[in-house]
Amino acid sequence: MASLAASIAKVGSNTLLSRILGFVRDLLVARLFGADAGTDAFFVAFKIPNFMRRLFAEGAFSMAFVPVLNEYKEQRGFGALKTFIDDVAGTLGAVLLVITAVGVLGAPVLVLIFSPGFAADPAKQLLTADMLRLTFPYLLFISLTAFAGGILNTYERFGVPAFTPVLLNLSLIGCALWLAPQMETPIVALAWGVFIAGIAQLLFQLPFLHKLKLLPRPRLNPRDQGVRRIVRLMVPALFGVSVTQINLLIDTLLASFLETGSISWLYYSDRLMEFPLGILGVALGTVILPKLSRQHAAASPEAFSQTLDWALRWVLLLGLPAAVGLFALAGPMIATLFYSGEFTGYDVLMAERSLMAYALGLLAFLGIKVLAPGFYSRQDMQTPVNIAVVAMMINISLNILLMEPLGHAGLALATVIAAAANAALLLRGLSAQGVYRSLPGWGLLLLKGLIASLLMGALLWFASGPTAAWTDWTVIERILRLAGLIAIGALCYVLAALLFGIRPRHLLRMNPQAKPAAT
Repeated sequence: MASLAASIAKVGSNTLLSRILGFVRDLLVARLFGADAGTDAFFVAFKIPNFMRRLFAEGAFSMAFVPVLNEYKEQRGFGALKTFIDDVAGTLGAVLLVITAVGVLGAPVLVLIFSPGFAADPAKQLLTADMLRLTFPYLLFISLTAFAGGILNTYERFGVPAFTPVLLNLSLIGCALWLAPQMETPIVALAWGVFIAGIAQLLFQLPFLHKLKLLPRPRLNPRDQGVRRIVRLMVPALFGVSVTQINLLIDTLLASFLETGSISWLYYSDRLMEFPLGILGVALGTVILPKLSRQHAAASPEAFSQTLDWALRWVLLLGLPAAVGLFALAGPMIATLFYSGEFTGYDVLMAERSLMAYALGLLAFLGIKVLAPGFYSRQDMQTPVNIAVVAMMINISLNILLMEPLGHAGLALATVIAAAANAALLLRGLSAQGVYRSLPGWGLLLLKGLIASLLMGALLWFASGPTAAWTDWTVIERILRLAGLIAIGALCYVLAALLFGIRPRHLLRMNPQAKPAAT
């Protein structure tokens, strides 16, 4: 497990860099553009292709492509592998080209579908459609980037795909600072930033594929056996693997009917929740999918189960304190990162509410990242689909019940409850199939992790004080206070965890109860 831990550290560190730049990006957007009709329009224009990216490229396609790719790599020769990659590249590229053309031409219709509340404001609706025509091609470029990243991850070149999102943040930061002041409608500069980033991210990965001698020569061949298998696996996975993203999109759709700013409040709180989810959840999901696929292909059920168990321990011991810390410091984080003349104190309080709701579901979101590959690595697509249908119904029902009394925070809370149901059902499914058998000691480890996290949370809650006070301080004061609280909270959790008997072996060893091998 040490090699897997090293891979997670590599992916996590590059993701950390991306998330930090993402916060710089969001800080600039909040300070330069605030939370108004223009930012609502951009976030919708960006969310539509970004949603499809997560649903298609990083969701269903990756989950279907990587297991088949591993099978070709392990069981067939290099020639067959290269032919398969060429066929997938050509067929995928052709399909994406058609989808992109339809999306650009049908931008006004897509805006009505995804944000029907904008129909009451024609200017807002038109601005969103104009920006969507610029952002939609991002789906084409980033999907091909995900295809390249799947190949690199299979060959354990995890660092390159993990670094690629940095380019999106750099592009948006550059356009916000230098392009926006030159434009008649400054917010449109961000849409150009998305377009430029898509091209840059794809080009960045091509030299690394060339070094592996796997740079594709695209060939349209939808009849290829491997391509057809991917399509068969993708159809159910399109829904099953991305239910969380669908739920978040439903939040945006319904938020378009709420007061102006609701979409922006949800966006900023979601971005903060995505910080630990990206660093830990994406790293775990990226690393264990190829590992599980190889173990399944090699018919190693015990190793398969132990890999899942090891990943779930990471979710518990790192995800739980992150969730508690995010809940306790929701207000201070929003105020420190986004409060300005454009992003008001009222905006801070509203975004704090939805961030606290999202924090309650961080453990569930992380759990889905780990548990879903347990099905997809075995090319079992139907079970997650059945579970996703249940989670979707829960989310829609709770959205209707909670959005009236709780506003945008009710939408966030509904998504959290649906994610918890999704994760619980995935875990039960793996256990019922006999694929996952938990190792001894889980009950005690859960209790120790929970107590250590709650102690840290209580300390942060009382030390941070009321959120309104944070808006009275200067930017430097807020940054220093928040950094100090995060450091104190991390130290408190580590000391409490060590005091209760949690040790590094719980994260590093496949079976923490086993004695180390003799050397």
